[in-house]
Amino acid sequence: MQLIQINSIQQVISVLDEIISDSVKNRNPQGYFAALYRCVTVKVKEGIETNFFDDGPRMEKLDIIFAKRYIDAYYGWQNKEKITKSWEKTFILSTNYWPVVLQHLIIGMNAHINLDLGIAAAEVSKNGNINDMADDFKKINIILSSLVYKIQNDLSDMWPTLRKILQKTSKADDFLVDFSMVLARDGAWNFALIIANSPGNSIETIINSRDEIIADKAGLITNPGFWASIIFKIIRLGEKGTIEKNIMQLATV
Repeated sequence: MQLIQINSIQQVISVLDEIISDSVKNRNPQGYFAALYRCVTVKVKEGIETNFFDDGPRMEKLDIIFAKRYIDAYYGWQNKEKITKSWEKTFILSTNYWPVVLQHLIIGMNAHINLDLGIAAAEVSKNGNINDMADDFKKINIILSSLVYKIQNDLSDMWPTLRKILQKTSKADDFLVDFSMVLARDGAWNFALIIANSPGNSIETIINSRDEIIADKAGLITNPGFWASIIFKIIRLGEKGTIEKNIMQLATV
């Protein structure tokens, strides 16, 4: 696999811009996750520049390693190369008409947070004590939570009925979104600890095993059951805007 060289968080944003541009041009739903991820990366960059994190340079290194796992998977898929099963499930979903925008976002988060984040955290800490970055790792969740309202508003614009639902259940909905993010982050941190405390010759096996588990979890998104599938199809028929327009809306911070 030909890997893209990235040495700064600004270069990460530039590559994401290229992926978004290609997705808009080709009307590819893969651009939904790239757009959301760009927003997160911009917020992390702002956090580094405003000293939100205890160790800004370390967080930039983490962001680069983390982002490259997605970027390499994206271009690997484009070039028909072998990628992790978790990302393969994600990209396959983009070839299907019926998944709603939310499904594309969640399945991307499933692969990137539940698999890639732990690997990246362990990698950036391999020459030190991984617990030194625990507080900064937790601050990532603060950034994710800060984007909840934006995501809700964007999805409500695409599916207006959602706005009415959120007006009645906003507190519960915010809680569920935040809670799911906390679970994903905590799971990623525990996975990072496992890698960091394992002998080097076992890490590949550990990652492959985790990849199998996360790929299986993607099945809850791609095949949520009969009634959930019917509901998602109703939502899909009611979604407004073109793929390219919705990608650009999600990409705006």
